[in-house]
This record gives sequence, C-alpha cells and structure tokens, in this order.
Amino acid sequence: MNRVFLFFGGAACLATSCLAAEPVRVSTFSTILTELAEQIGGDRVAVHAHIPPGVDPHEFEPKPADLKVVSESQVILLSAKHMEGYVGKLKEATGTAGAVVQVGDQFPSLKMKPGDHDHGPIGAGDDSAVEDPHWWQSVAYVKRAAKVVRDALITASPADKDLFTRNTDAYIAKLDALQKWVAAKVAELPRNKRKLVTSHDAFQYFARENGFTIFPIEGISSGDEPSSKKVADIVKAVKSQGVKAIFPETIQNPKVLEEITKETGAKLGGELLSDGLGETPQTGTYEGMMKHNVSTIVDALK
Repeated sequence: MNRVFLFFGGAACLATSCLAAEPVRVSTFSTILTELAEQIGGDRVAVHAHIPPGVDPHEFEPKPADLKVVSESQVILLSAKHMEGYVGKLKEATGTAGAVVQVGDQFPSLKMKPGDHDHGPIGAGDDSAVEDPHWWQSVAYVKRAAKVVRDALITASPADKDLFTRNTDAYIAKLDALQKWVAAKVAELPRNKRKLVTSHDAFQYFARENGFTIFPIEGISSGDEPSSKKVADIVKAVKSQGVKAIFPETIQNPKVLEEITKETGAKLGGELLSDGLGETPQTGTYEGMMKHNVSTIVDALK
C-alpha cells in the first residue's frame, strides 16, 4: 500500500514538475523588447521575435503566421506610443488568452509637432503634438521598460517572481554601468558641438538625456519624405552652426544626406542604429547598440 502511494505521489510530482517547467510563451515586436524578455525571463520564457534586427519597425505588418503565434502567446510585448499600427489585429488574435503589454505607454512621452521636428520636443498642451515612440534611445527609459516586462512576466507566471526579479535587478545594474559610460563618452564633446543631424527624428530621448540638439531630415517615421524646403533649412543650419558631421541610419538610403554634405562640406559620420538592435555581434545587444551610436556620434563631432 505504501509503495503504491509513493508511486502515485511520485507520478504526481513528476506531472507537477512537468507543468512547472513549461516556459511562458512571449511574442515581441521590438528587438529591444526581445532582449528584455530573454534577459529577464531566462530559461523560463520562450520568446518569439516577430521583428528581427535590420527590419524597419515603422514599416512592419504582421502576417497570418505572426497572428497565429500571437494567438498562442501568454504575453505580447509592444513598443507602443503608436509605433505599431496593428495593435487591434494582435488583440483580436489573442482574444483574452494573452496579455497585450504596450510597454512604452507605461512612462511619459516626448511630444513632437508633425512636420516640424527641427526644434525638438514641444509643450504638452499642443493638441497637434504626436508622441515620439523611440523611447529606447534613453537608457533611463529602458530601465523603466525592464520593470514593465518583469511585472508582465510575473503576472503570467507568479511562481517565477523571485527569478524574474533577480534577473531584472542584474540587468538594470548593467544599464546603470552603461548609463555612466554614455555620460563619460558624451562628456568628451563640448556642449556647443552637440548638434546631431540624422536621417529621421529618432534621437530626441537621447538628446534630452545627453544635452544634444537634433536636426532631423525626415519626421518621426522613417517613411516620411523631406521637402525641398526642409532640406534647404537643414543645409542652412549645418552651415550656420558649424556641424562637422551628419549621420545616416542603417535602415535607410543616405542619398539625401550625401547631397547635404556636398552643399555644406560636412562629412558623413558612421551609420546609426535608430529603430532597434544591429545585425552584427558588436551591435546585436542593447549595450552594443548604444555604445556604437554614442561612439560614432562623439568621435565624428569632436
């Protein structure tokens, strides 16, 4: 009798163990969020990255295969701040089975005026303002995002709360070190030289955190096309402010920037990663992406 009891007890334990070992199914629609989910979740998550490095998230649209994966996911992580225009499709796909977490909506936005991004963020009272979705260009905001992801994973798997909390603390400690490195590197550049001309308006959070003024050629979306007047205004600004370098981005054609360099004498700086992680081992992590961008900017403008 005892042996039978032990056998069934052992079987029950094995069944419980098997259930506990099933990872949390996570869908991500940002390379930054993919890293956060993997670092915080560890081996207790199975992450499906719908947007790989090198794909422009502004232009991405989920396919039926993506929606099928989402329908089976427990947590769906989005950048938010209107980056993903397909949120309704994802919510419809998952129904009530999975939690759609719009990470960027959990902290304040920079507000930008459509079609007039030369002068940086504007006041919150302007009804025509749009949200800048590129929050990951701020290390401080990525720390906040890590906590949002942690809480979403804990909700999905309360038994793993301690693990997710430890992993989050360890990841934020790395971000603290990265933030200090960024501050030290930027300090090599005098404040009067912190003028950043980029392909599209993706670096305002970085600018606010590090004392830069941004002169974007295109708007918040990489699909925005600059007018001839906008290009002429950029040429004028580059000349009048003595900007030494302007920066293309890895997901875009630098043709317009090349034309501006001919007009101004400024050089083309290295390519920046604006909308996600890079495709190389050196830029394929958040730390690597930020160090690449900051080193590229500072070294070219010094």
